[in-house]
Amino acid sequence: MVNKRETIKTYLTGKDIKESLANTPQVTFEVTDGCNLKCEYCGYGMFYDNYEKRENKNLSPERAIELLCYLAEYWNSTLNVSSQKNVYISFYGGEPLMNMSFIQKVVDFIENEIICPTRHFTFSMTTNAILLDKYMDYLAEHRFSLLISLDGNEENTSYRMDHSGKPAYQRIVKNVDKLREKYPVFFNEHVNFNSVLHNRNSVESIYYFFKEKYNKIPSIGELNNMGIREDRQEEFMRAYRNSYESLHQAEHYEEIERDMFTKSGSFMGLTTYLMQYSDFVYNNYNELLFGKEKMQYRIIPTGTCMPFSKKIFVTVNGKILTCERIGHQFALGEINDKGINIDAEKIAEKYNRYYAKLDRQCSSCYNKKACKQCIYNLPDIDEERVVCHGYMSKKQFEEYENSQLSYLSENPDFYQLIMTEVIVK
Repeated sequence: MVNKRETIKTYLTGKDIKESLANTPQVTFEVTDGCNLKCEYCGYGMFYDNYEKRENKNLSPERAIELLCYLAEYWNSTLNVSSQKNVYISFYGGEPLMNMSFIQKVVDFIENEIICPTRHFTFSMTTNAILLDKYMDYLAEHRFSLLISLDGNEENTSYRMDHSGKPAYQRIVKNVDKLREKYPVFFNEHVNFNSVLHNRNSVESIYYFFKEKYNKIPSIGELNNMGIREDRQEEFMRAYRNSYESLHQAEHYEEIERDMFTKSGSFMGLTTYLMQYSDFVYNNYNELLFGKEKMQYRIIPTGTCMPFSKKIFVTVNGKILTCERIGHQFALGEINDKGINIDAEKIAEKYNRYYAKLDRQCSSCYNKKACKQCIYNLPDIDEERVVCHGYMSKKQFEEYENSQLSYLSENPDFYQLIMTEVIVK
């Protein structure tokens, strides 16, 4: 009898995983699971059940440094072929500034130990800015890239409250204004904003708030719709808003969309379409020389990122995942008292099993070259039968293609913007 394990098609190998480790552009540490706010829609809050219990834990800097030393072996190996020499070391929470000693120790280690002479390291952080006044001197000195969470004006931000139920807006804005006044160049060059879209704001209100107050274009994200508790489904849907619909409800949506540029979903959708389907955009020299149609590419089911190709995310409990937006049950490794546990062969085998469930659907999908469907956003991925919601029939693909071309014909200058500002840069 043939062992079922031997019948699974090989999409990824252990070497693929190791190559991703050697070339990953970002390492993100969940510094703490504690937070000085209690936002109603928080990804670790009342709507969700796909995360580990929050216990005000801190990640130890020793474990983070151990991982960095482990990765340095890959960065210094022949597997490292990345032309991008920069690696982002990112700090995430909870609220990362509540564990400032961790941040300082990791930064000190990287700045004083030559762990990889061919790599440059940039520090970044996502913060709610409540403690920004206390640590802004340090963050400016080390040129952190800051992503500050703020949902717009006071009403827009009313879901952001502290543990006693007091609104956080005034404290956040006071600290942001202080940072801008004290370090104007740093603020202009290194500070950006992230807003969560919900039923108390809109793309329009968020856009105009940041444009008028800070001359910044924020990133706008929808509420994460994965891992929703069954008893909170209706409440979640009342709070949820679709960014595309919200944008096109704006009176001057064309102006907003144009100014948002790469932060607009429609614009990025067009970029993806041109990159994958235009005969005049080439991903590499071989495509230019031989033509796209002659290139033989390995087509892997779904649009799921290659493990660790974009990011390595470490939870406060030492679990290692591909990003912070997926359930902790999908950990691919861990840091524990015995060291770093990342088994490249087992990770590849796990992905191959997931891919095998979707291979038939993906093979007949007309949009498989530009698929954006992540396997971890399929609620039944661990079931025997999985349905891909991103599947496109021939008719659906023709409609998708027509919509992209119509969008381009309505905005012909976007083509030039994509060529010069996105693809070339």
